[in-house]
Amino acid sequence: MVKTGQITLVLISILFTAHQWFFHQEPFFTIDFIIFTLIAWLVGWQYDRMRSLEKKARASEESYKTLIDSLPESVIIHRDYQIVFVNKAAVAMIGSASKDELIGKSIFLYADSEYEGRMRARIDQAIKLRGPLTNIEHRLKRLDGSKFFFEASSLAITLGGKEAILTIGKDITERKQETERLLQKSEKLALLGQMAAGIAHEIRNPLTSIKGFIQLFKSNSLKGEYYDIVLAELERINEIVGEFLILAKPSAAVFMEHDIKVLIKDVVTLINTQSILNNVQIFVEFDRDLPLVSCEANQFKQVILNLLKNAIEAMPEGGNIDVRVVRKDEGSISVQIIDQGIGIPQERIPTLGEPFYTTKEKGTGLGLMTCFKIIESHNGKLDINSRVNEGTTVEITLPTIAQPYLIT
Repeated sequence: MVKTGQITLVLISILFTAHQWFFHQEPFFTIDFIIFTLIAWLVGWQYDRMRSLEKKARASEESYKTLIDSLPESVIIHRDYQIVFVNKAAVAMIGSASKDELIGKSIFLYADSEYEGRMRARIDQAIKLRGPLTNIEHRLKRLDGSKFFFEASSLAITLGGKEAILTIGKDITERKQETERLLQKSEKLALLGQMAAGIAHEIRNPLTSIKGFIQLFKSNSLKGEYYDIVLAELERINEIVGEFLILAKPSAAVFMEHDIKVLIKDVVTLINTQSILNNVQIFVEFDRDLPLVSCEANQFKQVILNLLKNAIEAMPEGGNIDVRVVRKDEGSISVQIIDQGIGIPQERIPTLGEPFYTTKEKGTGLGLMTCFKIIESHNGKLDINSRVNEGTTVEITLPTIAQPYLIT
C-alpha cells in the first residue's frame, strides 16, 4: 500500500510548525506539534487505506466485467430499468454495433409489449428474494425489429456500490421452432395411427363387393353394370388411400385458392366410418355462393380432422355433430363444428391450446395446439365456447379471397 496521503499530511504538519518557528520564533517541538503530527499520520494512514481498498474494488470490478464479457451466454446488467452493462454476446444477440449503443437505454425498449409486465414482476421478485430466479422465457426485439425468444434467469447484485439486476440467458428461438415442428409431427403420427383402424374398415367394404363380383365373373354370369360397380368401388378405395397419404406425407406449406366445401367434404368422408362406429352422425350445412379461401389444403384438413375427432370423443354415448359454413361478414368466412358432448368447464377454456394441457384422460393437448398454430398461420382465429353436459362449439374464422364482379 502506497503511503502517499500519510506522508503528505505529516509533511504539511512539519512545514506548518517550521513556518511558525522561523517567522514567529515559536518552539519547534511542542505538545501541539506532536498532537497535530500524530493526527496527520493517522488520517493519512486511513486515507491511504481507503484508496487502496477502492483501487482493489475497481480492479475486482474490471476483472468481473472481463469475465462476464467472455461468457458465451448473453449478460445484461441494469439498474432502475436502465442498462448499465452488456457483454459481447448480448450485443450480438440484440444486433447492435457496440455496447455504447445499448448502455443507458431502457430495458423495455427491447421487450415485446406483451412481456413488459412479466419483466417488471421478475425484477421485483429478484430484488425481494435476493437469490437467483428460475429460467423464464421473454420475447424481445432486435434493433432491426425482428423478434426472438430469450430464456433467462435474474439475480440481484451490487455493482459500483449500488444495487443492480444481472440477467443471463440465451436466444432459444430456433430451439422453440424445432420443438413445435416435432410436436406437430408427433401429433400427426399419433392421429394417423388412431385413424388406421377406421380406414382399414372403410377399405374392407368395397373390397368385399369386388370379391363378390369377381366370383360372379368366374361363373360367367356377366353383366355390363357389374364392371361399372367394380370400377366405382376401386375408385372409392383409391380416394380413401389418397386422403390417407395426403395426411401422412409431410409437405411444405403452399397456400392456394380452395373451395372450403370440397376440403370439408373430403375430411368428413375420411372420418365418417369412425363416427358411425361411435354412433355419431355428422351433418354438413353450407351457405350458398361461398367465396374461396387462401389456405394450405393439407393443413386445413388436419385441423378439421382433429376437431371432428375431438367432437366424436366428447360424445361417448353417441350423438350428432353439425358442421356449418357461413359468411360471417365482409371478407371472412366462419366454420362451426358443434357437438352434443360432455362439454368443457369455463375455467379450463383459456388454457386450451397449451401443449400437454388436455381435458382427456390420455390426451397430450398437442392436437388442439396444432390447430391453433395452423389457423394463426392462415391469419385466422379459432374460438371455443362450451357448456358442461350441453356441448361444445368450435368456430374457425378465415379471411376470404375477394371475388371479381361479373359484367354482363
